[in-house]
Formats: sequence, structure tokens, C-alpha cells
Amino acid sequence: MAQAELPQKGMTQLHANVSQRQLISASFAILGLLVIFIVLVVLLALVVSLFIQGAPCLTWQFFTSFPSSNPEEAGILAAWVGSLLVMLVTMIIAIPLGVAAGIYLEEYASQNWLSALIEINVTNLAGVPSIVYGLLALGFFNQTLGLGESILTAGLTLGLLILPIVIVTTREALRAIPSLLREAAYALGASKWQMIWDHILPYSFGSILTGIIIGMSRAIGETAPLITIGALTFIAFLPPSPIQAEFPFISLEWLKAPFTVMPIQMFNWVSRPEQEFQVNAAAAGVILIFMTLALNGLAIYLRYRFRKGIKW
Repeated sequence: MAQAELPQKGMTQLHANVSQRQLISASFAILGLLVIFIVLVVLLALVVSLFIQGAPCLTWQFFTSFPSSNPEEAGILAAWVGSLLVMLVTMIIAIPLGVAAGIYLEEYASQNWLSALIEINVTNLAGVPSIVYGLLALGFFNQTLGLGESILTAGLTLGLLILPIVIVTTREALRAIPSLLREAAYALGASKWQMIWDHILPYSFGSILTGIIIGMSRAIGETAPLITIGALTFIAFLPPSPIQAEFPFISLEWLKAPFTVMPIQMFNWVSRPEQEFQVNAAAAGVILIFMTLALNGLAIYLRYRFRKGIKW
């Protein structure tokens, strides 16, 4: 009789443990959903408050006017043009280098102490404060290379800032591809580069774009490194046009031009005591949010198109 009761007690204890774990799991899921809900509500409230405060300034004149000492005439023309040009240079620098470095470290580099050291340093660089990159750019790009306080210096600085993020994301995306895909490509006679270019990259490019989205979202809102390298807080002119009427029809003079960006323009207005400038800063913040969402939306659309064209 005692021997028959032991299995029954064991089953009862097992059911009790399972029920307890299910309760803990459900409680954690509810807690997680509650935290996400609270964060989203707070974020939405901040965005709505910012939009309501800056709505009176969201006019065409605000987009097409230069900064001014008169808040009614002040605009963000130089700031949003500068932000777009700096982001263009940042993408040209960070994306090819970051993806290429990630491919090399994951697919080509030997597993030795040197590659391990590089991996640790790249991971650590992703968490370095942005002001450190500004000091590096001030000493190397600005003074040693003589690039000055230019759009090129700003793009190189922000490119270095997001480069570790792109590298780490690229490696994780490549690592997530099943090894069977590599073996199948080799079995069909593909070389290593053909295997990477024709098979691995198409399947991992969506995840790589996720890292690019995160990096660009961080770069477009940075202020400290750009102030360090000498970005202007007040600018009433635009860089030279990259397109010319004469041969060769393309000019790179805009890379050497002084610049300002949206976060710096907002910082300039917020630091002023007049309430009208606070409204201008709120309107600029709304536009910066929409610029960030537009860049993210473009990257998400490209990721969707790439994933849609791939069949597993």
C-alpha cells in the first residue's frame, strides 16, 4: 500500500511544480506587457505634448527659412539640409565598411587570439560614449588630416560612432544562417565568396538592415560629438550644390562646407529664455522625429522587399 502511494505523491508534486511554473511564467508575461504598455503610453504622451506645443510653427516658412534672432522669422532650412547631408556621408562610410568587416570577421578570420581581441574591442566600442568619438575626430580628422569643421568630418565621426553597431549586427545576422545552406552551396561547386554573395547575404540582409536602422537612428540625434568638432549653432547659408551646370556636373565642395544639424539647432533654441524659441525647438523636435521615422520606414520597407523575394 505504501509503495502504491509513492508514485501518486510524486505525480501530485510534479503537477504542483508544473502549475507553479506556469503561474510564474504567466505572471512574468503579464508584467512584461504592463511595462511595455506604460512605456508606450509615456512615449506617446511626450510625442503628443511636443506636437501640440510645436504645432503653431509647423509652416512652410519654418521649413524654408534660415535661423534668425526673431523667433517669428526663424526656420530650420540650414539644419535639416545639414542633417540630411551628414547622414548621407555617414551611410556611405559606415554601411559598406561595417558590413564588409562583419563578413570578414565571421566568415574569413581565423579563430585565434587576434580575432578574439578584435571581437572584444568591437563589442566594447559599441558602448563607448559619443563624446569620445568627438574628441577622436577633433584630434584626427579635424587637426591631423586638416578636414576642418566640415560636413565630411561630421559624417566620418558619426560613421565611426555607428560602425561597431553595424559590425556586430552583421556578424549576428550571418551567424543566424543555418550551416546547411553553406554546405549546400559548397556541394554545388560554389566558391566561398559565391556562397556568401549569392546565398548568405540575401538571407541575412534583412537582419543587417535592422542594425543599420538602429545605428542611423542613434546618429541622427547625436549632438555632443558634432559640437566637439565645431558644428555651428547659427548658420544662415546652405552648402554648395552637389550638382553643377558645367562639366563634370558633380561637385564635392559641399563636403568642405560648415554645417549645423537639427539637434544642435534645437539646443540653441532651448537655451534661449524667450518662450517663442521654446515653441520653435518643439516644432524642430517634431520634424526630427518624423525624419527619423522616415529613415526607419525606408529601411524597414527595403528589409520587407528583400525578405519577400527570398524563399526558404
